[in-house]
Amino acid sequence: MFNAPLPTDPDLLKSLLNPLLEDFEYWFERSHILLESERMEFMELREQQSLLNRVMEMQQSVNAMKSLVSATNGQAGVDMKVLMDWHRLVHECWGVSMKHRQSKDLAG
Repeated sequence: MFNAPLPTDPDLLKSLLNPLLEDFEYWFERSHILLESERMEFMELREQQSLLNRVMEMQQSVNAMKSLVSATNGQAGVDMKVLMDWHRLVHECWGVSMKHRQSKDLAG
């Protein structure tokens, strides 16, 4: 595996991290709205609620990280494990959204 040194320039780190955090914020918000406003017929209600709860937790995590990055003027970073957890959840939400869209197309 390639191990490059992490950027130490705060402006470079902010220029990479801020758009990434904004992307996660965007996709979690879209997922939150979908899961709260639509019934996923292919999921049990408790599964849908569990997914919504995880999305809401990750939204709080992203917001906390954005605040930390802002408060430290870009000196804070995000652990790779955290980023991967966020990414896995976004990927799961994309799958649910796609399946929901397909089920609506078939029904309509």
